[in-house]
Amino acid sequence: SEDYNNDLKEMINSYIKDKSPKDILEAGGVDRPILQKSKEYIYTGLDLDDRPNCYRIYDIFLAQSVEKPLDKKFDLIISKTLLEHVPDNTKSLKVMYDALQNDGIMMHYIPCKYHFYSIILRIIGPQLQKTLINYIRPETKSVTGYPVFFNQCSSHAMENLCKNTGFRQIEIKSYYRATDYFSFFVPVFMIISIFENLFKYFDLKLFASGIILVAKK
Repeated sequence: SEDYNNDLKEMINSYIKDKSPKDILEAGGVDRPILQKSKEYIYTGLDLDDRPNCYRIYDIFLAQSVEKPLDKKFDLIISKTLLEHVPDNTKSLKVMYDALQNDGIMMHYIPCKYHFYSIILRIIGPQLQKTLINYIRPETKSVTGYPVFFNQCSSHAMENLCKNTGFRQIEIKSYYRATDYFSFFVPVFMIISIFENLFKYFDLKLFASGIILVAKK
C-alpha cells in the first residue's frame, strides 16, 4: 500500500502546478530523472555519474557532488534515493540551503539507516553488495550497488539537521516497507514483513525504511 515514488512525484507536480517554479534542480537523478524537460521551467541535473544522455534529458547538467557549492539559485530542489550515498549530509543540506531562493523548497525521498536492509548493506559493504546483486536482483544491477553511508539518514536526525541549517516548515512522511529486497527468500521476506507491519502500526519512525522530506528556506 506504500508507494513513495508516486507520492513524491505527486507532491513535486502539485508544487509545480501551484507555484510555477522557474528553476528546478534534481540532484542524483543521473539519466533517470523524476521529471521531464518543460518550457515552463529550466531543469538542471546534478550527479557524480556523468553519462552522455544526461546532457540531453536536462536543460543543464552539472557533473559534481551535491556537497560542492553551486553558483546558481533554484526555486525547487528534488532528489530520490540520493542522500544515503552522500558521506556528509551536513554539507549537502547546507549547499542546497544556499542554492535555494528565499521561500524555495526542497523535496527528497531518503532511505533510512535503521531498517533491516540498510543495516545489512552497511555490514556487507559495496563490493560484496555488487556481487550479491548479480545473483539476487540481477535486474537492478545497472541502477544499484553504489556505496552507502546513511549519514544522518533517519527521521529525527534529518529534522534536526534541517532546523540547524536554517530550514523551516519541515514536513516528514515515513515509509516502512522494503520487503522487495528480501523477495529472493520467502521465509526472510515473511519475517521482515511482520516486523515492518509492527513498526508501521506503532509508528516507530526510527525503523522506517525511508522518508519523504520537505523543507522550506
